[in-house]
Amino acid sequence: MDLSNRTVLIVGGTSGIGRELARRFAAAGSTVAVGGRDPRALAELAAAGFGTVRVDVTDSASVTSARDTVLARYPELDTVVTMPGVMLLEDLRDPGHFAAAAQTIDTNLVGTIRVIDAFTPHLVGRGAGTFLTVTSGIAFLPFPPMPTYAASKAAVHAYSEALRAQLDGTGVGVVELVPPAVATAGQEKVNPHALPLDGFATEVMELLAAEPTPREILVKGVLMHRWAERDGTYADLVAQRSRALAMLPGRES
Repeated sequence: MDLSNRTVLIVGGTSGIGRELARRFAAAGSTVAVGGRDPRALAELAAAGFGTVRVDVTDSASVTSARDTVLARYPELDTVVTMPGVMLLEDLRDPGHFAAAAQTIDTNLVGTIRVIDAFTPHLVGRGAGTFLTVTSGIAFLPFPPMPTYAASKAAVHAYSEALRAQLDGTGVGVVELVPPAVATAGQEKVNPHALPLDGFATEVMELLAAEPTPREILVKGVLMHRWAERDGTYADLVAQRSRALAMLPGRES
């Protein structure tokens, strides 16, 4: 993928990985707009020279309005990165977890579908473009304290595969970014194994720039997650990760 002279929209890019990808695409010579809900973050990005649009992916009308705004400003839009995501702890012994599950599915999975649906006619009409979906290593190697997060990202993976098949021949590609734990929003304090954001982003951009662009962007730090079943390490790794259930209130193991 040529990372220069693209016109990129990153939905869910007001912080963390998305914000860093916005910076990297812009540094490579692309025009970048960022969509999100946080007005303060959007104002900071606008001051830094990025296009911005407010969008709530759980609200279909908001997604439609954001699409119309973006396409009016950037009719040459050719790359849509969709990475809405919430990560919530859930104790499945407590029926009260359902509210967190519903929020997670509506944001991570249905929100992704809303964004893709909104921009598919535009990209197909151009006859060229790219959707970049964002899943997680947890989609392939679950983290038991966050069951619905894992399920939602596994679903986005499957949806990306189906989208790629359905868009075959239209000129629109589908690339899936699969991050491991990355040191954003204080994660480095919770997970000492989280990858530094700068190194992660550098590796991602190098993989995106490859010709042909890989269908899945897999940095070295996520390979153990992605291929755990193939490598025969899945059961042991899930057992290890299950120790983290102790972080749930009232749980000792």
